[in-house]
Amino acid sequence: MSTIQPNDISQNRFMQKRDGGETVDAKLLISAIRQSQARERLRSLALAAPLLVLLVLSFGIPIVALLSRAVYDPTIANALPQTGAAMETWNGTDVPDDKIFAALAADLKMVQQNGTIAEFAKSLNARLPGARSQVLKTSRALDKQGVVDVDVMKANPFWTDHRTWVTIENGRHVLTSFYLLSALDLQWNVDGGIERVPPEQAIFLRVFIRTFFVAAAVTLATLILGFPLAYLISSAPKTIGAVLIVAVLLPFWTSILVRTAAWTVLLQKFGLINDVLLWIGVTDVRLDLMYSRLGLIIAMTHIQLPFTLLPIYSVMRTIPPSQMRAAYSLGGRPFTCFRRIYLPQVVPGIMAGCLLTFILCLGYYITPALVGGAGDQLISNFIANYINVELNWEMAAALSFILLVFTLGLYALFARMLGLDRLKPV
Repeated sequence: MSTIQPNDISQNRFMQKRDGGETVDAKLLISAIRQSQARERLRSLALAAPLLVLLVLSFGIPIVALLSRAVYDPTIANALPQTGAAMETWNGTDVPDDKIFAALAADLKMVQQNGTIAEFAKSLNARLPGARSQVLKTSRALDKQGVVDVDVMKANPFWTDHRTWVTIENGRHVLTSFYLLSALDLQWNVDGGIERVPPEQAIFLRVFIRTFFVAAAVTLATLILGFPLAYLISSAPKTIGAVLIVAVLLPFWTSILVRTAAWTVLLQKFGLINDVLLWIGVTDVRLDLMYSRLGLIIAMTHIQLPFTLLPIYSVMRTIPPSQMRAAYSLGGRPFTCFRRIYLPQVVPGIMAGCLLTFILCLGYYITPALVGGAGDQLISNFIANYINVELNWEMAAALSFILLVFTLGLYALFARMLGLDRLKPV
């Protein structure tokens, strides 16, 4: 009879089963592994916490705060607290009674004394064109009265217009869809439905279409120019390839403002490009390239070319040349081998570069402002104008929100049609 060793006893104890098949020691081992993995995750999170906090404070919160202004506007509600309370009983169709007029007059006198009448008039004028002058005129008239005079309000046809009270009724709610609808050239009518704004006021959809058209044209142009250059760099000897890479990266050594300013010189009617075109005989007259859409696309293509080229080149340099040689040796034609073997492996780089260029072009501001004409301004120029000139942060937030939604929607459609989630770089 063999002697039982201590190791055998320990092994038998480890193999004893309880509670459906797992041993006590196995459960302890699994628990220890999970605790160790949890500690590793917490340690990694702690290392990344400063960067995450910085991103949230400097990037996340400001963007959320800006975009929230597209649907949050308390200006009218804060300026007309008594009017808002009195309008709870308004039926929405008839001219308000004297009680509501008296509340409005009292609120106008209050905001006049507080010095916020201009802000209220501006907010109401954004919803109802022409309201600013009427509000300021009425507030000055009320300020001369010793007591609140309802007749002063009723004497002005502006305050007996049904549209005025519908606008006030919509504006007394701090959450509003007015700015988002305006960014899509839509508005609420007096019957509570949504309709298109008059043709002379419909500008934003055209600007969005123009922005996406220019971005798509620049993306296509950079792909046409960047793909052959990336192939040349990847297949050239190392010395020549290094020189070409430096030439591609050279524009990054100067700011985008300097590069755009250089194009303003080249694209002039008596600039270098027109001189060259006349010299080689392409045209007999000088072209108006400056302040035109063609000039804008040319300047943006030059700036964006490295962003499309580099992702394509990074994929091309990983493809072994032996694959194409093997395909040639098996009797494949050059174009067939390129289309069926080489190109499918480069597709992830093409998609990454084109998507990067397209998204960056949607936010261009300096180049359209300096090179583009009055009819070539992109949506970013309108957003900047609302922020810096008109101080209408709500409209700027609405345009930014619509642009973000359009961009994410196109990306999702692009990913679904081309299967970006299934493509992996080589």
